[in-house]
Amino acid sequence: MPDIASRLGVARSTAFQWVRHIPLDSDVGAAERRRAHSRAMTDARWGTHRVQTAQRRQGARDVGQAVVEELTERDLALLGAVIFWCEGTKEKPWRANDGRVTITNTDPRLLRIFIRFLESVGVSRSELSYRVSIHETADPDEAARWWAAELDVPLECFRKATMKRHRPTSTRHNQGEGYHGCLVVTARRRRELYWRIEGIIDELDRRTGAASAGEPR
Repeated sequence: MPDIASRLGVARSTAFQWVRHIPLDSDVGAAERRRAHSRAMTDARWGTHRVQTAQRRQGARDVGQAVVEELTERDLALLGAVIFWCEGTKEKPWRANDGRVTITNTDPRLLRIFIRFLESVGVSRSELSYRVSIHETADPDEAARWWAAELDVPLECFRKATMKRHRPTSTRHNQGEGYHGCLVVTARRRRELYWRIEGIIDELDRRTGAASAGEPR
């Protein structure tokens, strides 16, 4: 279509109206050559931009990594509290805390940080319970093995997986070999730890609010 429009000096839409009744070229080789040409043109146009973007991204990552130094117990306390308040199961007016500290996430990096926080307050990895939450089209046993290796925890600490019903019309993208479901990590009989986290969040809120208002801390 672009070739026709270019040779005749007309708009592509006009060329399309002229030839839309003609079946597409059945020559597989010719079609592949056109696709290869299109890919080459795209790479030539965007290749430099992609390289520059990758370099800028790595530069920003280097700056971010340089911010992090040796983590103190205080650092871990703040990180753990914020992670839990974002991703954990919190007390509600209609549901009191039952003494558990539970977090659910799909990112092993975040869970590793949270587990390290739990260790810093005296909760060992073997004390925790782990449960995979995954769609029924996936393999829960394989997912559990993957999570156990990622977090360096005993497979024996994993409870029976929670299976989610699969919807054939779903447009979710977390499928295939890279899909390992969510992991639910629970520390039982830790009501005081929950209260401590709650206190950290309240104090962070107070201090950031005071700082933004220009009040003395």
